[in-house]
Amino acid sequence: MKRPKICAVIVSKDLEAIKAIEQSIELFEVRIDLIGDGWQELVKQLNKPWIACNRSAEEGGRWEEDEARRIEELVKAIELGANIVDIELETRNLEEAIPLIKKRAKCLLSFHELEKTPSLDRMKGIIQRQLEVGADICKVITTAQRFEDNLTVLQLIAEFPKTKMVSFAMGSLGLASRILCPLVGGDFTYASTEKGKESAPGQITVRNLRTIYEMVARWEIGSYQEKHESVE
Repeated sequence: MKRPKICAVIVSKDLEAIKAIEQSIELFEVRIDLIGDGWQELVKQLNKPWIACNRSAEEGGRWEEDEARRIEELVKAIELGANIVDIELETRNLEEAIPLIKKRAKCLLSFHELEKTPSLDRMKGIIQRQLEVGADICKVITTAQRFEDNLTVLQLIAEFPKTKMVSFAMGSLGLASRILCPLVGGDFTYASTEKGKESAPGQITVRNLRTIYEMVARWEIGSYQEKHESVE
């Protein structure tokens, strides 16, 4: 099994916690809106690719200054080496921001539904909009109100097999989709650097998530060996 990609979300300047899990992940997300002052110095210490994210309050973030300043921070992140920039599909003046991002980084266009999981058809429309305006990576995050919502967000990945995307549901009822996202074709999934530093409801730690993936890999190897031993 190809190693599932984990993106560790950085929400504070705790460099010790960040370094402790760096070998277990493929990339970081730097939450500018949660870290606050000092994030610029922090990113200089990262040894893995990173996503710059400055989440607006409307989509669950804590950015309190004006919109122009929010975008300025993302542009600054590109100058400091961000490999990917996460910007919301509903961002005002999006058509002006995307070219600035794509000059030097990948553009991840995100959509967040904080109360429910929309229908599959509606989410397919969201992905189409993201692709039309220039997304390199599409991201649709919902909130699970029932177990079946896990299936809906994972089905969305299957509907776009040639598109780099991330899709799962937040909340305790969405845990299955968080884990399964990169196992069913999603580009990666998110995890917290440690317990108590979650950036979204239902997020689990890097260590717990990697342990789950290692157990799945061992099971696959065992099943493969058992199958071939029975044939012989």
